[in-house]
Amino acid sequence: MSPSLDPVALEILRNALTAAAAEMDVTVWRTSRSTIVRELLDYSTAIFDAEGYNVAQSARIPQHLNSMSTGLLTVVRDFLPLDGWEDGDVVITNDPYCGGQHIPDILAFRPVYAEGRRVAIVGTLCHHLDMGGMAAGSYAAAATEVFQEGLRIPPLKLVKGGVLNEDVLAMMRQNVRRPDMLWGDLQAQLASLSVGEANLRKLAGRVGAATLVEACARILDGSERAMRAMIGRIPDGRYEFEDFLDDDGIDPEPIRIHAAVEVKGEEMVIDLSGCGRQAVGPVNATLASSGSAVSYAVMAIADQEIPPTAGCYRPVTVIAPEGSIVNARHPAPVANRVAVSHRLATTLLGALHQAVPDRVPAAYYGVSYVCSFQTIGADGERGVLVEIEVGGSGAHADTDGLSGYTYGMHNNSNIPVEMIESELPLTLTGYGLLPDSGGAGRQRGGLGLFREWRIDSVEAIFTANLERFRFRPYGLEGGEPGRAGALWLIRGGERRPLGSKVNNLRLMKGDVIRLETSGGGGYGRPEDRAEAARRTDRALGYVTA
Repeated sequence: MSPSLDPVALEILRNALTAAAAEMDVTVWRTSRSTIVRELLDYSTAIFDAEGYNVAQSARIPQHLNSMSTGLLTVVRDFLPLDGWEDGDVVITNDPYCGGQHIPDILAFRPVYAEGRRVAIVGTLCHHLDMGGMAAGSYAAAATEVFQEGLRIPPLKLVKGGVLNEDVLAMMRQNVRRPDMLWGDLQAQLASLSVGEANLRKLAGRVGAATLVEACARILDGSERAMRAMIGRIPDGRYEFEDFLDDDGIDPEPIRIHAAVEVKGEEMVIDLSGCGRQAVGPVNATLASSGSAVSYAVMAIADQEIPPTAGCYRPVTVIAPEGSIVNARHPAPVANRVAVSHRLATTLLGALHQAVPDRVPAAYYGVSYVCSFQTIGADGERGVLVEIEVGGSGAHADTDGLSGYTYGMHNNSNIPVEMIESELPLTLTGYGLLPDSGGAGRQRGGLGLFREWRIDSVEAIFTANLERFRFRPYGLEGGEPGRAGALWLIRGGERRPLGSKVNNLRLMKGDVIRLETSGGGGYGRPEDRAEAARRTDRALGYVTA
């Protein structure tokens, strides 16, 4: 052990790495172009050790952060070994079967060298506005193969030795609906990597390359010890829970999500063998996506703070048969992989509630409400908007759930109404909380929300990848489930219900799409709710009955 790396010095270095990831985060936010990155904040940044294991991350999206290390390790193991990486290189991919999650998410990594050796890797992940495919936003609800979902980029060097590969960039721009937004957000990723690389070089110059490498190894080991200790405080046993996805958009049959959690000493086994087979439609998840849900759920029940690194997951074993909905086999479509990861997260929490009931709330809305619009003007000009809405969080044993609040696998913001209306021929005619949508209980579930978009262009094409229209977010300890979601087409004053998956629906000027998101589940018996809380609910319009 380096004599300079006492526990205080190690903690200072750990926080310095986290600060570097946070500065990368701010760089993406300040330099990105599209509303989905700049306003909705659908991106993440992280620092990895010299071998590709996550040692620090920004406070962004669990769905991304828990899978970035898996993605990087897949790239270097199966496609581009690290001994072929050089100073100034930037490696990218978005292929779900090459370490990515789904095609709109581009992973970008850059190695950091100091004193003639690789000391770290910096990484970013951005959800791009569009990557081609059969639906705007690359969220085709009717895709039956990954080939239909957009442009797949295998792991390759977009930048080699500091020189941009213009041919690769030209190929990417040629295959997307908004090449200006793609290049703008990609530049934000490159800028973020440069900031991270500069900060890591500076840190290595201050403490020495060998000390930085050693610090990363000890940070990983420290996270593992903390996780083992936390698991050791959970009662040994086997805990099971199940829930269902509405459908896959092609076959109307529901899809089972089942988790069996076995705790034995300081280790945990997550058995997902009871989950349904992979679907024809695009609700499948690769193991990287499902693994991120497992990581989130285990971290979420921690009774003490654990530094979120790849070391946390060493004591956790995941069993997920290939060809299942949680470990899809190529070329299954995966655009709406968050349908599985959200539902898997709440299913795991349902199982873990049996072990540590005081730490687990009722189910949150548990779905990314993804709606994409492609507007078409009289002159043929096309615009693209991708919205990702949220709902109500589940109630805890001693508090009500939060309303219209990003939760769980999410950490998105909303896109301001003014930003949408200034950039696209769309008008937001309604936006607010949905009364009576939170599950009743001693503690009430949070409310879902509604949002309405009016088409002001000559025509538009609408696609939706939604969930929780049939199976509502569960309550706990006698609490009732939250209300299900709904989607409506309003045309000529008449409301027509739509399903949870809509693919390339043609809209006319004046049409309105109304989305209603689900509320969170309640906690405890409704009859035990305090009368003062009931009066407040009615006064605020949260409950009308």
